[in-house]
Order: sequence, then C-alpha cells, then structure tokens
Amino acid sequence: MHSHSHSGENPKHSSNRIAWAFSLNLCFTVIEFIGGWLTNSTAIMADAVHDLGDSLSIGLAWLLSKLSDKSADSTFTYGYHRFSLFGALVNAFVLISGSVWVLSMAIPRLAQPQMPNAEGMLGLAVLGVLVNGFAAYKLSRGKSLNERVINWHLLEDVLGWCAVLVVSLVLLVFDWPILDPILSIAFTLFILFNVSKYLWLTTRLFLQAVPDKAMRHQLIEQLSEVDRVSEIHRLHLWSLDGERHVLTAHLVLDAAVDLQQQAIIKGEIAERLSGFALEHTTIEFELPDENCRDFESNQSDFESNQ
Repeated sequence: MHSHSHSGENPKHSSNRIAWAFSLNLCFTVIEFIGGWLTNSTAIMADAVHDLGDSLSIGLAWLLSKLSDKSADSTFTYGYHRFSLFGALVNAFVLISGSVWVLSMAIPRLAQPQMPNAEGMLGLAVLGVLVNGFAAYKLSRGKSLNERVINWHLLEDVLGWCAVLVVSLVLLVFDWPILDPILSIAFTLFILFNVSKYLWLTTRLFLQAVPDKAMRHQLIEQLSEVDRVSEIHRLHLWSLDGERHVLTAHLVLDAAVDLQQQAIIKGEIAERLSGFALEHTTIEFELPDENCRDFESNQSDFESNQ
C-alpha cells in the first residue's frame, strides 16, 4: 500500500518570502557600509559585515528553496525537499559563526570602549529596525525550518539595531560608550542560544530521527485499531524537511484475507492517517505465519508498540 499526499502551504509562498528578505537585507547592507564610513562607526561597519554574511546565506537559502520545489525524478525519488533542510543547516552554521565573530569584536571593547557618532547611529538604527523588522515580519508567517532559521538572522539584526538605537539615544546625553559592547553581547548570546536549538533540530532531521515522538505514538495507536491488524513492526517515521514526513510500516494481519478485504483495510488505514502530515506512506501487509523479510537485517529492531 502506497499513498502520496501534499501537506502544508504552497512552497512558492516560502520562496517569495525568502526573496523579499534577501533583497531587503542586501540593499540595507550596502547602506550600512556607506553609513558606517560616513559616521566613522566601527560598530556599524562590523554589523554591515555581519549583514553581508546574512545576505549571502539568505541568498543561498533562496536558491535551495527554489530547488526544493522541483518534482521528484529518478535521482531524487522523494523530491528535492531536503535541499531546503540543507539550507536551514547552512544558515544555522553561518549565524552561529557570525554570532561568535560579533562576540569576539564586542568583548575586547569592554576594556577599551570607543565613542561613536551618536547622531549618525540614531538615524541608521531607526532605518535598520524598520527594514529588518519588515523582513522578519514577512518571514514570521513561514513554517519551514529554512524560514525559521532565516528569521533568526533577521531578528538578530532587529535586536542589534534596537541596541544601537538605545545606545545612540543614551550617548546623546551621557558619555557611556561601554553600553554598546554590553548590549551587543547580550542580544548575541540570546540569538546564539535559540539558533543552537534549531541547529540541533535540523541535525536530528538530517540523521532521520523521528520528527515528533507524540506523532509516532499516535500513528501506532491509529494503525493498531485497524480491523484485522494484530501486530505492527518495522515502523519508521522520518521527515524530508521538517514539514513533510515519511512513514513505512509492516502490519501483521490476524488471518489471510482476499483482495476485497485488503481494499477495505487499505481504505480504513488511509482514513485514519489522513489527519497526519505524511508526504509518503508505505504499508506492507504480512500474514500471521509469514516471516518478515527485513527482520534478520536488524535483530534489535525497536518494537513499534512501545
């Protein structure tokens, strides 16, 4: 028994949102370099370099997202959805590397703080919050891992520009340049913590871990309640991209059944699985005394009924 279903939103919407984020981020990166040069602000120049890395990784994510829309072929029989997952993995590594780089720039400034051009910082901070905030808003409606990781790129920029905004306002009144590295370290550690969680989640999906343990348990319950099914084994659940899941399982029937009865059982299975986000489903029937041809390949197979 094999079924194929489409779940989730139109992937073109995801690609369009990433394209918006890429265009806005790249244009603003150019503005940052010019603004950093005009204001003689090393903090803004450093953020411009960081945003340049963001733009490159978002551009990569856009290309991979477009590629993931391609239909399955003889080479990638499940389609190209995992390319989007690969983009999320690359973006997570880039963001973590960028955060470490920001920390390496900000921590030394605690000992030797520098007074920047507060007026120029204020103007660029307002523009930075608006541009990056709008891009983050566009991606906040996305559900793919790719979009969620990119959204952390943009949220990092928004928080960074909020920090610059606060610091610039304070520096207009007080001579406290040390506030700049303190706030930079604080928001960078916050982003680093959250993206690290997404990196672990993405890595687990790459290693074909179960995407949702509760979902696996519910699937076992639903299949166990199917009429004439006495046992479930060799049940495997993994994900193509964090949204589209794949299920395979062997169902042992309590007795031999004819083709008409098999069709009825298949219909019940399809109905019970219709509420799950399963892109591909493959179910094999086995008779009570039939030896599972896969059993000897893995004697330590995890029992599906646990």
